[in-house]
Amino acid sequence: MGMDMEEQQESGAPQDSEWPELEKAERLARGAALKWASGIFYSPKQLTRLDRYRSREAQRMCSIESRIKSTVQSYLESVQTGLEQLGLALKKVQEAREALAEAQGALRSQAEAAHNLQPLRELADQHGQLQAVTLLLPQLLAVPEAVARTQALIKGNRFLEAYKVLRELEQLRDEVLEPTGGPELALFEGLAPLGEELGLAVGKVVGSARQLARDDPALLVAAVRVAEFEEERDAQLQSPSPGRPRAWRQRCLGALQRALEEAYFEAPAPAPSGLAGHLAALREALPAELALAEALVAPCCPGEYGVVKLWAHTLHMGLCQHLQRLLDSEDLGTQDIFTLLHWALHIYPGPDMMGHPDLSPEADISELEPLLSPEAVDLLERTYTEKLKLSIAEWLQKALDGEVAEWFREQEPDIDPEGFYHSSLPAVVLQILDENIRVTAVISASLQDRIYSMALRELGTFLRSLIEALERFSQEHLKDASRPHHYVPYLLACINHYAALSSSVSALQPTGVSTATGVSATIDTALGDFKRKICKLILDALLEELQPMFVALPSRQWLSSQVMLDNVCEQIANFCSGFSRVRSPMAQMLLAESERVVVLEYLRGLMQGKLVCRNSTERIRASERMLQDSAQLRELFLSLELEESAQTGAVLAALQELFRLQDPALLSLEVSSFLHKFPDVSEEHIGALLDVRGDVSREQRQVVLETMQANPPPSPPPDGHRPLFSLVPVPSPPLAFCFSAGTCS
Repeated sequence: MGMDMEEQQESGAPQDSEWPELEKAERLARGAALKWASGIFYSPKQLTRLDRYRSREAQRMCSIESRIKSTVQSYLESVQTGLEQLGLALKKVQEAREALAEAQGALRSQAEAAHNLQPLRELADQHGQLQAVTLLLPQLLAVPEAVARTQALIKGNRFLEAYKVLRELEQLRDEVLEPTGGPELALFEGLAPLGEELGLAVGKVVGSARQLARDDPALLVAAVRVAEFEEERDAQLQSPSPGRPRAWRQRCLGALQRALEEAYFEAPAPAPSGLAGHLAALREALPAELALAEALVAPCCPGEYGVVKLWAHTLHMGLCQHLQRLLDSEDLGTQDIFTLLHWALHIYPGPDMMGHPDLSPEADISELEPLLSPEAVDLLERTYTEKLKLSIAEWLQKALDGEVAEWFREQEPDIDPEGFYHSSLPAVVLQILDENIRVTAVISASLQDRIYSMALRELGTFLRSLIEALERFSQEHLKDASRPHHYVPYLLACINHYAALSSSVSALQPTGVSTATGVSATIDTALGDFKRKICKLILDALLEELQPMFVALPSRQWLSSQVMLDNVCEQIANFCSGFSRVRSPMAQMLLAESERVVVLEYLRGLMQGKLVCRNSTERIRASERMLQDSAQLRELFLSLELEESAQTGAVLAALQELFRLQDPALLSLEVSSFLHKFPDVSEEHIGALLDVRGDVSREQRQVVLETMQANPPPSPPPDGHRPLFSLVPVPSPPLAFCFSAGTCS
């Protein structure tokens, strides 16, 4: 079996490395055969059937070989048939090539014959042209006369007759040119200029439509009809020809547009001083112009002209360019910018002009670009804001200069019907700002927002200038106390200015306009600085009068008599009497600040260490004096209508407890209680007060100070509580020397 398979392999088809699929198929077949053979003849009993299998396989191989031979024989016969057919086709192709060569030779001989006949053909064409021209010779002789007559008709504005003659001449030219097919005769060279002359005349007449519609509408209609005849001829053209299309309709429309632009926008831009009058004139003229177009010009023109729409669009675009030239060439002032913005944004599209209810719907300009582009409007608003800012700054400075001049008058400030100091400054300032803010509402919300923000910034600048003026006013007073004769009254008038300004700033804000956080904070800061500056100057003036009286506090005289505080209270009452000219709540604030300044000055005197109690009697007297002084100050300011809750004199009643205490060993408890009431008191303050007592030993002082240090930090003061002791300086203790003074002498 193995030998037979080897023979089959040797006798098989040769291996061809160029056919990898064939090799793979052969390997698979051999593998399958070996697998089959090994399975069949695995058992020795099967070997007896080997001859039978061999004969069967031999028969199968013979059958396969016979089928292969028959298939190959069939393929060979088909190939032979194909070769025979290819031979026949080649023979037919050769025959066709020979026939084409014969036809090409015949065609070449015919072309030479046609070329020889060309002169004869040209001669025949010339004969036909001469025959056609001979027939039209009478009409050709009349061409110069017809051209002259047409020119005369054009000059006489008889356009329909002139157009009729021109059409006849052009038709004659075409009849001559069609049979001849050659260049145009010199006789007709004048027709093109003649047509152009007629077109120019028609355009000129149509350009005068605004006047002719009133005076001679028939002439306008004739000119338009001629243009429309030519428009129809242009529409019938299959392809462009010399001089065509003439587009006389477009020429007429262009003439109408140019006439409108020249009538309204060709003149030089008006001077800024005449801008308002110029816009007012346009406000009257443009609606009248549109009414004229609708009533008189439109009936003279075909509907395709869209006369009213053409008028509206031409005027609109011309006006856009006119305004842009105006902006480019002129430096407009604030009033001119305001007038221009109001006119362009509101008057022009409003019911007085382009939105007039009597205008035709064709005059609608809503789909066109605005007169002023958003960029131009923004530039104008910024320019208006900057220029108005300079004007407002100048007006406010003049108002401030007038106010400062009044401060040096020899009479008190003016008093209003309610009995308060009064000046026109706040009203003038607020009127200047409010009027300029409110008036911009007729322009746009964006401009009003710009002006509002600018006005607040200028108000802040004005307040800073007012503060500087107050500082100069104060310096003049320091140089010569008698020169500003009514120094304090005018300061009190200024505090009324603050009340008026602070209460009216919110009224400047237009409805729907929000205040920028930065601008609002700037105004609040400026108003606060203004108020603090006035209060400081008023309180400085009060201290200037009181400080000479506080020189004797504390002293032996102070212990034995209340004359010193009586004088102080009298001076305070005289000074604070002027607060009745100040409006609430500023009057109450000034009273509270004055009372606090007096108490602070009182505390400063105690801390100076000018008095040391020598015995318990003086300590008791000092305690009683402070208690009496506290009560006297309280009654004084109550009489001035300052509520007791707003007063700080209670600190003196609390201090007297430190002096009333007889046993110094208990001072630590009293100090703890005092520290709880006044958490800003320091160890230096307590030490200075203990020095005034005069009976506290070093060890007792140390116990008190250690008790203060051991106490927990005081709780934060309640809202509205203002510190006292932190504003009272404590003098530094004198340096201690090791030797007595006599040793160094």
